[in-house]
Amino acid sequence: MAEKAHKRIIIFGGAGYLGSHTVVSLAEHGFEPIIVDNFSNSHPKVLDKLAQILGKEVKCEQADIRNYQRICKIFDVYKPVGVIHFAGLKAIGESVKTPLDYYENNVSGTLNILRAMTAKGVHSLIFSSSATVYGPVSEPAHEKMPIGNATNPYGWTKVHIEQIIQDWAKANPQVSATILRYFNPIGAHPSGLIGENPSGIPNNLLPFITQVVTGRLAELKVFGGDYDTPDGTAVRDYLHVVDLANGHVAALKKAETPGVHIYNLGTGRGYSVKEVIETFERATGKKVAHSYVDRRPGDLPKVIADTLKASRELDWHPQFDLHEMCKDAWRWQEMNPHGYNEPA
Repeated sequence: MAEKAHKRIIIFGGAGYLGSHTVVSLAEHGFEPIIVDNFSNSHPKVLDKLAQILGKEVKCEQADIRNYQRICKIFDVYKPVGVIHFAGLKAIGESVKTPLDYYENNVSGTLNILRAMTAKGVHSLIFSSSATVYGPVSEPAHEKMPIGNATNPYGWTKVHIEQIIQDWAKANPQVSATILRYFNPIGAHPSGLIGENPSGIPNNLLPFITQVVTGRLAELKVFGGDYDTPDGTAVRDYLHVVDLANGHVAALKKAETPGVHIYNLGTGRGYSVKEVIETFERATGKKVAHSYVDRRPGDLPKVIADTLKASRELDWHPQFDLHEMCKDAWRWQEMNPHGYNEPA
């Protein structure tokens, strides 16, 4: 897709944590990203931050993926050559409490995007999936493993959407659909201008740590210290969000090949919760108040990606280590103690 480098890519959910970093990477590689977001889990101020990083404004349309007619109108206006689909509800605990909201938004919204792409002749899709589709696995997860053993409604929406994309691509041979299964994106843009901005109490480890250090939260509760891991705490494959964003650029460059392409995005290395805490403290000089509590139901001891396929086929290689992930996450939080709600 290199010869189309100045063509437009619509980024559904482009104002969110992952989307905003991908917008930066796309623009820096010559693409023209168009953000579509309903700001239900993001903040309009991110648009100003993106303009500061890129030196120009990024076009944005406020819209909901559940509104098919609105999506079609946006396609008519911008005539994109491709779509990156981040938009979706993503809190595991919330999905257990309100599963119908998750199925309506994530699955029905995706159906609208695919219908609009078909109607408007847009054939290139990159979909934001998740390692949760693998369910419980005891070894590095690779793309040929069977999926469909999700442990929560959020994970099941990803499983269902992946199947829908597979069927859609079979029925439309001109389609190139890339499914990227993320492991644990953390960190922030090195400028400190954009980063993870959870609403309410963070669901993810690193923003919880940074909010403890700023004093917004009293302490980090480590769920489980008795797993069958080297130090007893759960192990995850953490990936710098900028590396993840660059993975989308790598996928776009391969997006003219028809069919469905599936890749894990991770580092292939696991870090325990204890290791993350200790690395954060070394990287920032800040102490993280924490205590150990019982395991959470459904949490797995260890989840790590097999990343050989992405390395081989996309020529994609993560550049940042855990020290840099922690340092960049803290820079964002230190510069923006209240996230995007900070007074201007």
